[in-house]
Amino acid sequence: MWVSIRNTAADPFDAGKPAGADEAAGSVGSLRRVSTVATLPHIASGKVRDLYELDDRLLMVASDRISTYDVVHPTPIPDKGKVLTGLSVFWFALTEKIVANHLLSSKAGVPAEVRGRALAVRRLDMLPVECVVRGYLTGSGWKDYQATGAVAGISLPEGLRDSERLPEPIFTPSTKADVGHDETIDFDRAAEIVGDRAVMERLRDLSIALYARAADHAASRGVILADTKFEFGHDADGVLRVGDEVLTPDSSRFWPADTYEVGRPQPSFDKQYVRDWASNTGWDKKPPAPEIPGDVVAGTRERYVEAYEKITGESFDIWLASVA
Repeated sequence: MWVSIRNTAADPFDAGKPAGADEAAGSVGSLRRVSTVATLPHIASGKVRDLYELDDRLLMVASDRISTYDVVHPTPIPDKGKVLTGLSVFWFALTEKIVANHLLSSKAGVPAEVRGRALAVRRLDMLPVECVVRGYLTGSGWKDYQATGAVAGISLPEGLRDSERLPEPIFTPSTKADVGHDETIDFDRAAEIVGDRAVMERLRDLSIALYARAADHAASRGVILADTKFEFGHDADGVLRVGDEVLTPDSSRFWPADTYEVGRPQPSFDKQYVRDWASNTGWDKKPPAPEIPGDVVAGTRERYVEAYEKITGESFDIWLASVA
């Protein structure tokens, strides 16, 4: 059994085919960049994360790679992987009473070169669906609503506008695509894929509970959690745990509450800044992705660090010092 290792984009459905560890030249966390990690058996790589065997555990390393439109750019975003890891640790602690998670340690067993961006985690047999929760109507959910009046088979009230808060959070699962984009599916189809409707019902209930806890905390920090995705798996003893990353700018949409306005897209603490830049370059959205200019790199890093500090209420430097 092993934990799946995938990256998601700002839209929880914008996840694509795995990319090799060497796809992002100059990125941190690849096999060629971290000598100690390179001696560990390599299991798999996604667009952001690299997974290694660590005795009876796994080492999950978050690199600084960044992708748009399913293609990894050759330019890393400094400290991005550390932000993702630090936020996941924060959220694992805040939500552990709702559901167990796969985190074992951010220090013990973690090679010094990757501390801050790597975690020792339990091996999990991952379930084959992504558990997406939406509290606001945006992204692909907004597009589906405009076309059909529903999202993932869930009918919504008429007259909703872009970025509007939903009457209550909705559970909109998706497939896990090895190639291309994940596909939004309804609950019945998700239950068929998992093979156990009772398990799927529990995943839905846990996902909504996790979202509610996180949304309440984010709101207290002046941040709106618009939507997010979770991945779950069973450990060797059959315990259901949430795995992968949780509630990061790569797996969620976080909006600043003080600029929120219904009826338009929202500024966000994620890689939308890079996506907006990429969409205006004339790039055809096919490999190879273009180099990212220095000002866009700096602006993106600033947004990721700001997300960490707003949500946790602590300086990013405190996270770095805690794992040194």
